[in-house]
Amino acid sequence: MSLNITFPTFSRTFFSGLIAALFLALAPAAFADKDPIYTSVLSDKALKGYDAVSYFTAGKPQKGKKSISHEWNGATWLFTSEENRDLFAGDPERYAPQYGGYCAWAVSQGYTASGDPKVWKIVDDKLYVNYNKKVGKTWSEDPQGFIKLANENWPKVLSE
Repeated sequence: MSLNITFPTFSRTFFSGLIAALFLALAPAAFADKDPIYTSVLSDKALKGYDAVSYFTAGKPQKGKKSISHEWNGATWLFTSEENRDLFAGDPERYAPQYGGYCAWAVSQGYTASGDPKVWKIVDDKLYVNYNKKVGKTWSEDPQGFIKLANENWPKVLSE
């Protein structure tokens, strides 16, 4: 006596559609939130490797050294000296760029964009970076106004 059990056959199109539907259902959860600190796509370095403390101590951005680093808020921060690293580690909120190093003007407009560490300004003892020189110039026309708007949008823009 043989037992023949038959299962319904499904087309390849059905399974492809099922996989696509599962991906679309799960993808927003996987990609919804942006990191709190901007890093480029293939890097975990904050400020593209520039020393956050150097803006305050040297008055300009300086490239940090890979050998002098500190992990904070999901990113690797590089420094020009152990002294700068220690200053940052002792009070990262004081030295880290506002809005996680995303473009300050973009955040004021309700979205995020990459921040360029060479386009910067310190306002009220806080560091701000912007996307490029043109955006930085626009932002500099009313930094207090844009800061007010950005503060209203931050950190909501990370999940939009």
